[in-house]
Amino acid sequence: MMSQKKATLQITGMTCSACANRIERGLSKIEGVEEANVNFALEKTQIVYDSEKTDASKFKEKVKALGYDVVSEKVDFNVTGMTCAACANKVEKRLNKFDGVELATVNFALESVHVEYNSEQVNISEMQEAIKKLGYSLEEKQEKAGDHIDHRQREIQKQQGKFIFSLILSIPLLWAMVSHFEFTSFIWLPDMLMNPWVQFALATPVQFIVGKQFYVGAYKSLRNKSANMDVLVALGTSAAYFYSLYLSIKSIGSNAHMVELYYETSAVLITLIILGKLFEAKAKGRSSEAIKKLMGLQAKNATVFRDGKEIIIPIEEVLKGDIVYIKPGEKVPVDGEIVEGQSALDEAMLTGESIPVDKTVGDTVIGSTINKNGFLKIKATNVGKDTALAQIIKVVEEAQGSKAPIQRLADVISGIFVPIVVGIAIITFLVWYFMVSPGDFAEALEKFIAVLVIACPCALGLATPTSIMAGSGRAAEFGILFKGGEHLETTHRLDTIILDKTGTVTNGKPSLTDVLLAQGVDEANFLKLVGTAEKNSEHPLAEAIVLGIKEKGIELGSSEIFEAVPGYGIQSKVDGKQLLIGTRKLMAKHNIQVQDVLVQMENLEKQGKTAMLVAIDGQYAGLVAVADTIKETSSDAIARLHKLGLDVVMITGDNTQTAKTIAAQVGIKHVIAEVLPEGKADEVKKLQAAGKIVAMVGDGINDAPALATANIGMAIGTGTDVAMEAADITLIRGDLNSIADAIFMSKKTILNIKQNLFWALAYNSLGVPIAAVGLLAPWLAGAAMAFSSVSVVLNALRLQRIKLKA
Repeated sequence: MMSQKKATLQITGMTCSACANRIERGLSKIEGVEEANVNFALEKTQIVYDSEKTDASKFKEKVKALGYDVVSEKVDFNVTGMTCAACANKVEKRLNKFDGVELATVNFALESVHVEYNSEQVNISEMQEAIKKLGYSLEEKQEKAGDHIDHRQREIQKQQGKFIFSLILSIPLLWAMVSHFEFTSFIWLPDMLMNPWVQFALATPVQFIVGKQFYVGAYKSLRNKSANMDVLVALGTSAAYFYSLYLSIKSIGSNAHMVELYYETSAVLITLIILGKLFEAKAKGRSSEAIKKLMGLQAKNATVFRDGKEIIIPIEEVLKGDIVYIKPGEKVPVDGEIVEGQSALDEAMLTGESIPVDKTVGDTVIGSTINKNGFLKIKATNVGKDTALAQIIKVVEEAQGSKAPIQRLADVISGIFVPIVVGIAIITFLVWYFMVSPGDFAEALEKFIAVLVIACPCALGLATPTSIMAGSGRAAEFGILFKGGEHLETTHRLDTIILDKTGTVTNGKPSLTDVLLAQGVDEANFLKLVGTAEKNSEHPLAEAIVLGIKEKGIELGSSEIFEAVPGYGIQSKVDGKQLLIGTRKLMAKHNIQVQDVLVQMENLEKQGKTAMLVAIDGQYAGLVAVADTIKETSSDAIARLHKLGLDVVMITGDNTQTAKTIAAQVGIKHVIAEVLPEGKADEVKKLQAAGKIVAMVGDGINDAPALATANIGMAIGTGTDVAMEAADITLIRGDLNSIADAIFMSKKTILNIKQNLFWALAYNSLGVPIAAVGLLAPWLAGAAMAFSSVSVVLNALRLQRIKLKA
């Protein structure tokens, strides 16, 4: 059986979507790699692979072989508890076993360890916990302020320095060029700037110091038998520069001032392209605002009790099992269980509920929620990347890094675009040199350069991923987690929504309302038997029965045998008695006569209650009824779905009468009742066979088969278990309005992607012929190319301001 794993790498050095496609192809060729997605905008790659056939270290090697680099984090620890070199070897081996740790070296003499790792796969607290289990302790050495700067911030600072340097050298060249036009001849120009060698001295550092990145990128690209934006820029600027150098050498011995030099073309082009890259990098940074906002919800530090004293440590250093102290008004640092104290917690960041929830000993608390009024001690149960918020952040990151099917079109186009553009540029040069302006090399060269520069496919590569990043990020702020770009794209095409009843349309927290006994049955004993049997079930209806019986002061015992019969009920043995609790079908299956009570049962069901028949030792003994309450927002949300033109279907394992009563109250006309869990998936298939595009909305656990079968599975979740694995979309807030919000967000995102693709393609399609016929100077082409990339990103960022509720 395949051992499937995922790896995420942060890549540097990509200049356009052609780079992303090349890395994707290269990684996909590694044996054992099932899927590789490279996101040019996020500068990340996600790889699904078989760990028995390959390991993550090969991915970094491949990326480097292709001419790019992978970002690695570095950390130094102080190690305590080592007594000999064998201890050092043990610590080193354990750290090197982690997926994501590239290098771990322990210095026994200095009692320190240096680790280079991929923070996308492993974090500091995981390393500390693993070494703690070996009997040692890792303490992170404190960095000096400013030591750690985000790699993207470093890149922005680097590009800013290059731009300023390039601008200073290019302005005199631009000054010389502008003063040559007839309508600008009045502008004073220092005589020195007309000297070819002064222009050479100004242009050369720009060409080879600032422009080095384009030469390096072009070499790596061509070495790997492909072409990217760097090839176009290097070709265009080199043609202008070296032709100018040829003319400069030719002018030696002549006193004539030469106005036909093109040094300014290459220098200004490089300056403008660097400026465009700078704007692009800053805009890309803004497109991951959603992740930053989610991370901003986390507490920074935690107060823990260790070695007999209270200490304050960074949240990353909290270990599973730590006792954490939380004062009133503080954020809960990690997921945990209350071991002392009681308080009200504000869980609005996760559930959207503004009313604080009362919690006491034994209750779970979720990291990043706010402790309102009481002092709490909690035992940490989930730390680091296992917390609920970290899982949410992971889903958002994976969605932003995944590809929507619509992006494949852009990938195909950009993959063949550069060679075609080079061909068009050469044809343009030949046509101008031999036909339009025979023998005028300078004129033909200018048109050649303009075509190369205007056609850079950056905007095409950014069109889809930036929209997906912004759209999925904005949705996450409203508690809607898209698991991938493909789900974000499919959602807008939905026409049928299937809603599970319990916990989706209703609150899923019913209460015991009626107890009807057969003649001669003792109520206290009946309830004790029923409560004892049902307490083994995790079904919400069973929980309601148990809670209702306990509230009557009846103490429950323990059952000898318990078996849940999906879609029917339960069978159990309590105090030597055989119990059956469930539906008419369960009674019929065991030949229990219940005809006399069916009228009463139907009356209860007409009131929207769920009645369960009880048989003891093969004889009918009574029934219990529970009622679930409808969520306050369900009616309005279903009205919104109808308004969007969607067919809404309610599906449930409950009896038809109860289901119809609930459905009528919320405005649902189509009801499918008395369906077993596996039957729900069959119902989804029937609708799909009729040509419907179906979303199944459920709790993500009981409805797993149907969620997996539907075109889109939506899990309603309001706790730490947000059904990440079961569904394509998780609606954290448990409000059916989130379904309409998800569809609305999908429509807006897809519209935005189409706008971006249209303008990116239109820009290149129009720009190339305009440049070819000579209506676009090279420096204007460079400015237009930079503007096109930035405009695509800025258009995508509009999604971050969308107001939900369509």
